[in-house]
Amino acid sequence: MLKRSRFFVVALLLLFVSCKKDAADATTTQTLQSSINDMASSLNTLQQVKFNEALYILKTFGVDADGDVNELKALGVLINGMKVPQIFSLADQVAQKNGVEWTSTGPPSLGEMNIFGNDQAKEFDANDIQASSLSVDVKSIGDGVLGAQSLQVIPRLVDAKGESISFNGAALETVLEVYSGGNRIFTSKNLMLDNNFKGFNVKFASLPAEKIIDQSIDITVSVKTTKKTLKMSKIGVPVNPKALLMPVVNTEDIPSNSDAEATFITPDGSGVTADAKVPTADPKTNVSKFLNNLSNQNLRGAYDIADNPNWGSYETFSNPTSGFGGVKNINVKNMTTNNTGPNAASVNATYDITDKEGRTTAVQVTFGLKNVNGDWKISSYKIN
Repeated sequence: MLKRSRFFVVALLLLFVSCKKDAADATTTQTLQSSINDMASSLNTLQQVKFNEALYILKTFGVDADGDVNELKALGVLINGMKVPQIFSLADQVAQKNGVEWTSTGPPSLGEMNIFGNDQAKEFDANDIQASSLSVDVKSIGDGVLGAQSLQVIPRLVDAKGESISFNGAALETVLEVYSGGNRIFTSKNLMLDNNFKGFNVKFASLPAEKIIDQSIDITVSVKTTKKTLKMSKIGVPVNPKALLMPVVNTEDIPSNSDAEATFITPDGSGVTADAKVPTADPKTNVSKFLNNLSNQNLRGAYDIADNPNWGSYETFSNPTSGFGGVKNINVKNMTTNNTGPNAASVNATYDITDKEGRTTAVQVTFGLKNVNGDWKISSYKIN
């Protein structure tokens, strides 16, 4: 009889173990929570903490939904069928993509995380920051040649006197929203672990030019603590219109203005130099060849298409620091022939320049061209 009882107990234990899930089941919120609890129970204490942090990272940054209920549903869809190693791997990718200083192999850093909520009272809540308000500092980042390329937005929690509060070990969900003309055009999330938060880098190249009104944006930052959400806005922040994301335009669909001649006065006042060969090609073709040569690192070919005294010698033109030698790739978005005459023409071009360090800059350039023995040569280059 005793042996039978022992066998019955062992059978129940085996049945219990066999019923535990080792992958996320998102059939319902209840099955999701149950499966997550089952997976966590197979981990040691440290791994359980990191597992909860990974789920929090995915819920906060890995899905696009508003409200806890919708975020949980979206999270379930995201991780359904995944096991613990897969969830850790995905959380690492999401954290890296969003610039969150978190890794699955690092020590616990987000406090007590529970995506389903925790009704148990805690002696210390690292997210319960006693702040009165939020301050936001906005700085332009860029160089003197092409102007500002981005904005560094740095929020700080402050007390009633406006002094920065000292804290650490928190995981405050921080959201940045960019508006223009009352419409939201950009959103970014991060975690504020302490009051030395590096903030957000808003690249102008990520803001669509067609949605920017009056060349300015409104920036709103909110920081969620345990008991309240603090919010601050900066209104009318200027942007660099030359660095904005330009709409993609198929140049083949754009009609050429080659028939619209402009008057270029020559010494005899006729507008045509005697015995000069009139170019038959569209000047836009030569500008396209110039940019293609630059994109293919054929600097000699690009230099030979030009006759611009401001570029000097080939060595100056191809200099990797001050010339075109640092160009890795060019992506042309728009090109139109602006004016064409027998001896001079101008072409407007919008394109992205990627340098050899991987930085991409959007520019709008007006190329001036002159007639040299019946061929168009680039004689001037102006960034608008």
